[in-house]
Amino acid sequence: MKPGVLRWSLLVVALLASGSASADLARRRDAIVEVVQKVSPAVVYIGTEQEVESRFRGRRSPLEEFFGGMGGEQERQKIEGLGSGAIIDASGTIVTNDHVIRGASAIHVVLADGRSFDAEVIGSDAANDLAVLKVNAREPLPTAKLGTSSDLMIGETVVAIGSPFGLSKTVTAGVVSATGRTFRADDRVYNDFIQTDAAINPGNSGGPLLNVDGEIIGINTAIFGGGAQGIGFAIPADKVRRIVDELTRFGKVRPAWVGIDTMDLQPRVARQLGWDRSYGALVTSVEPGSPAAQAGVKRGDVVAELGGSRIQDAEDFETRVRGYPARSSFPVVLFRDGGTRTVQVTPVEFPARMVEGLAWERLGLRVKEVKGVLAVSGVRPDSAAAEVGLEPGDIILRVNNQPVPTAEAFKEVLLTARRGRSVLLLVKRGRYGYHITLPFEQQGQSL
Repeated sequence: MKPGVLRWSLLVVALLASGSASADLARRRDAIVEVVQKVSPAVVYIGTEQEVESRFRGRRSPLEEFFGGMGGEQERQKIEGLGSGAIIDASGTIVTNDHVIRGASAIHVVLADGRSFDAEVIGSDAANDLAVLKVNAREPLPTAKLGTSSDLMIGETVVAIGSPFGLSKTVTAGVVSATGRTFRADDRVYNDFIQTDAAINPGNSGGPLLNVDGEIIGINTAIFGGGAQGIGFAIPADKVRRIVDELTRFGKVRPAWVGIDTMDLQPRVARQLGWDRSYGALVTSVEPGSPAAQAGVKRGDVVAELGGSRIQDAEDFETRVRGYPARSSFPVVLFRDGGTRTVQVTPVEFPARMVEGLAWERLGLRVKEVKGVLAVSGVRPDSAAAEVGLEPGDIILRVNNQPVPTAEAFKEVLLTARRGRSVLLLVKRGRYGYHITLPFEQQGQSL
């Protein structure tokens, strides 16, 4: 064969091989690949550092036998954590989980292209497990679009991106297994979550859950069993949008109040009311002048739906209300006199006049500021506080691991914790400190 012909033949073969490879790549570039290529630049790795106090050491005091604490000196040690996040604004706004950054003394964000930034916390909300961070970059950052979760379909394909176990840029795919899931973890009730079989593990918690259009339809969280056994959860995008807006504007989620007490709907009561469904919560009282009263809710109504989905029981109603900050309206479907009606309820901030009652009625405590610290000023007889031996003059340093140097800080933490079953107090008496858990008795306070 002549040299010219040979070169021509080799060129044809090379061109054919190149065309075949390009066609093969085009065939393999499906919707999931396109989502990953589109959104990965906006997914970040989050590393945290936290200084924690070791347990009290030294000689046991007589009070330790009563309180269950340990006396002596404290030691501090540094621990590291990891998680993921998504950039939702080109100026450097990042959304992640509250539990990823909770208690961190330093937060570092690493972008997909390797750039690293120190981040500040704009606001966080433990009740909804969301936090907003901010990094300062010299140029606009890549972003992921926050979509909607209102039109999710069971079985539709979803993609999770993050850094599970510190392995950055990891992708998992699956389907939407269910919506509106409620579960309990770490003595909290989490509601209205997306369930997926896409693997959600420690490290990609805080990263985005995406639809095939590359839109964020949820923020992944691994607070439930570490996302094991094919069960993962994500906070729906519509809730994320509400909470992020609240955190960005106010630095916190303003405690919302609608003024309703409810109880589980017993079958006998349901029959008497003419309600033939297995779900719903019964309104037992409505605070006069409250948002619920202004919307037309009455004692004896059955709350059937909230925000477009069914209410299963009183606890479900209670936790669902938590997903709406103050001034954020939601529709409520009520059953009354044989028919249903829809009312619009707009929660307001928890009334200041009711805050002190929370501590007194449900914990058995009154507090006041004394020389720059928060001291117990009164203990209600026969309360949980009295039973564990708390006395006037005891100093309260922390509530649920949050510092409470002032009465105002104590009120804010208490409002956040008011729907939990217990609160953890760090109490100082003399030279000793003690961790005490008090049941948060549910009595006489409306949502």
